[in-house]
Amino acid sequence: MLSKSHAKKFFLGGTVGFSAIFLWLTVDTLMRVPARSHEDKLDAHVLSGRLIWDKHNCMGCHTILGEGAYYAPELTKVVERRGKDWIRMFLRNPEAMFPNERKMVNYHFDQHPEQIDDLVAFLDWIGHVDTNGFPAKPDLAAKPPSNVAVAPANGAASGKLASAPAIFKELCMGCHSLEGQGAAVGPALDNLSARYTPEAFDKWVSNPNSVKPGTAMPNFSLSPEVRKELASFLLSNGGAR
Repeated sequence: MLSKSHAKKFFLGGTVGFSAIFLWLTVDTLMRVPARSHEDKLDAHVLSGRLIWDKHNCMGCHTILGEGAYYAPELTKVVERRGKDWIRMFLRNPEAMFPNERKMVNYHFDQHPEQIDDLVAFLDWIGHVDTNGFPAKPDLAAKPPSNVAVAPANGAASGKLASAPAIFKELCMGCHSLEGQGAAVGPALDNLSARYTPEAFDKWVSNPNSVKPGTAMPNFSLSPEVRKELASFLLSNGGAR
């Protein structure tokens, strides 16, 4: 049994020791923040995007780094998940892209394209912050049809994907897959020529909701030239639904 003097020394020693450990951990954490947050990438566009984010109270619906509301999607890794071009198109007119689902307010960013670029820069910076694996990646891995050869998942495009237009990789693969690569939000696009003629494909992509009311397929308002490029690629390279 400890005497009063020994107990006092034990208490004071423990308090001082654990306080020192706590202070050391605090200092160590603060020293790691610049590198883990990529502080060197905080340029004027990122800072402007943060001001726009705050001005429109985006956290009133969305979460970022785990903080905010849970009415709308978590956006910490949205650039990685969707791609910059997809986000730009969405911000120009959210109601047009998802006429039957999305309830996001239209802030008319289409009249201020520089604000769109700044928001994308801010979200891109957030996505590179080291968050120890948060948030967990959604289970959106594509499962290719049994009759389709799967491209190697080593980051190097091969086969049909090697000739894919940039817009296909940036927009379409955020929801769809080809050769087993991409996401599984929407159906795979292998052997698509078995289902669509060029005319039917163009009608579908130009206004999905007019073909199938209530569809979750967004309307990207793509130009005729871009639609023709996608049709040429997909209808000659496949894509089954």
